[in-house]
Amino acid sequence: MISGAVAPRKRLNIVLTNTLAWIVLIALALPALWIVLTAFRPASEINASPPIWIPREITFDAFATMFGLNPNVRQRVAVERYLINSLTIALISTTISVAIGTLAGYAFARFKFRYHTTAFLLLMFSRSIPGVALSLPLFLLFVRLGLVNNLLGVSFVYVAINIPFTVWLMDGFFRQIPYDLTEAAYIDGCSHWQAFWRIDLPLALPGLTTAAIFAFLASWNEFQIASVLTRSVDARTFPPGLFVFTEQFTVDWRGMCAMSVIMMVPAIVFVILTQRNLVRGLTFGAVKG
Repeated sequence: MISGAVAPRKRLNIVLTNTLAWIVLIALALPALWIVLTAFRPASEINASPPIWIPREITFDAFATMFGLNPNVRQRVAVERYLINSLTIALISTTISVAIGTLAGYAFARFKFRYHTTAFLLLMFSRSIPGVALSLPLFLLFVRLGLVNNLLGVSFVYVAINIPFTVWLMDGFFRQIPYDLTEAAYIDGCSHWQAFWRIDLPLALPGLTTAAIFAFLASWNEFQIASVLTRSVDARTFPPGLFVFTEQFTVDWRGMCAMSVIMMVPAIVFVILTQRNLVRGLTFGAVKG
């Protein structure tokens, strides 16, 4: 009798939970969906009152203007340059920060050394400094070093920003891997590096993928520091590029949405390609066998 009463209640809880999850998901997705629809709708529907939710006609005029293919508009946006700059900075910073963060996370997880906890806490504390507070000191430093409008300079700033989070994330993943496996590798004659490369790193690949996704998106979407350290099209990334576009074309809502869609595509593709490892990484260690 008890089990029969519990089953319907459990099913009801599952239905309510799924319904609530879908409501939250739809609410969070509505702004992005509206941006996509606005990018493809005719200009006559942009300021329509009442608003037209579903475009009555699909048009690519906004994208044609972005890439200079509209003969009626002479001005164009340097979308290709923004795309190349953003990809270059994001890929460089992600690769370096994940490599250094993975090694440091492994060291914190597997070895005990003097001031172990203090060093870890100081590293985590450095991540708590907001980008607004770093903008002016970084700009003055970059001016002295001649690194303003330099893609590598901006990339290394993002490396410094992403490393603390990557270290914290990878430290947690390596701690979930049984140390007995590492000790068995030592007994079989492996060095510390060989044990890391052959045993621990393959098991921590879901975590490494998760760290890479967060580092990539953090570099791709960052605005405050990029807007200060990049002053021209040669080094400007998408977020400050979109801001400059809003200054030049204040009422071109469709153009802003089209540029936002172009900005979202590489990030979405990157996440889709690594989605399986992301899910495995986020649930790693949640279920004990």
